[in-house]
Amino acid sequence: MAAESDSALPGLAKLSNLVASVTTPEFAGVTFHEILAKSALNRVPGGDSALPFGWTVNPYRGCSHACVYCFARPTHEYLDLDGGDDFDRQIVVKVNVAEVLARELARPSWQRHPVALGTNTDPYQRAEGRYRLMPGIIAALADSGTPFSILTKGTLLRRDLPLLAEAAEHVPVDIAMSVAVHDDELQQSIEPGTPTTAARLATVRAATDAGLRCSVFMMPVLPYLTDTREHLTTALEAVRDSGATTVLYSALHLKPGVKEWFFAWLEREHPELLPKYRELYAHGTYAPTGYRRWLAGRMRPLLAQHGLQRGEADPATGSTRSRVLDDAEQSLRLMNLTPTSAPRSLLAEELPGGARSAHPRLF
Repeated sequence: MAAESDSALPGLAKLSNLVASVTTPEFAGVTFHEILAKSALNRVPGGDSALPFGWTVNPYRGCSHACVYCFARPTHEYLDLDGGDDFDRQIVVKVNVAEVLARELARPSWQRHPVALGTNTDPYQRAEGRYRLMPGIIAALADSGTPFSILTKGTLLRRDLPLLAEAAEHVPVDIAMSVAVHDDELQQSIEPGTPTTAARLATVRAATDAGLRCSVFMMPVLPYLTDTREHLTTALEAVRDSGATTVLYSALHLKPGVKEWFFAWLEREHPELLPKYRELYAHGTYAPTGYRRWLAGRMRPLLAQHGLQRGEADPATGSTRSRVLDDAEQSLRLMNLTPTSAPRSLLAEELPGGARSAHPRLF
């Protein structure tokens, strides 16, 4: 059974809207800090000429997928938590996020810019199976006429495919599955809380079979670990066979706070590579220009060989790019749409205020 703690970690006092801190044997070693969110939409600066900023929604902070290289780790430091083990095990859950989002989307000032999910932490991490925040978010976005995209490593996406297919009848929906490592032993070492590569690719197939467009993010490519011709060829063959047609890739980048955590893993698991990585990332966050050009030169013919296109990330969020951004006129039309009242059996059930709209709890 679950246990509730009255004494949250000190930094969580900054939230001021903490409902409970919950642990349960089902998620051994993980504490969920349930909060009532004050806002859901986050505005982030971008560089697109038509839309110079982007919008995101993050129902969780922290992620039990525990990817060693996760660029979002430093965001936990705002709560006086560390970006290492705390990021993996101290998860903030915005239990009222769908209700707050619906209110924000109903404002006359909302212009129906594309909204990205999965830009910071994964919306389909394991706890989503219990908290069930995404259906309400999807319904609120579709009902308001707002295009949206989802980037995830979570096979729990399959639960919501019927809902997403219905949403796609009303607004552009873009989905991407992150599958960076196509070596089972390495994947379980560096992404210990994630579903297997095979399970994620099966989810891509399920999404495409449901009529949804699903890209694959091969991000990050890990120097000296996943950048060999053999690994990339195996990966692209599997992606092609999953039904995806678009691949996005980039070399590993290591922000301060992430670099230390990644190097500690590297020293444990691949100490022979530590000197090479220290040299490669000696001067900043990103792999050197020369390496990135080399990687692009290797990837281009392999993508063509497997009949795959290189995708483009959203310039503001870094997530999968909404198709409406490729058409400035369409973007402007969407901003002036009046939401329709067409019957939506699944969406109506999930809308805040509907049958399933009570604030979710772990137990």
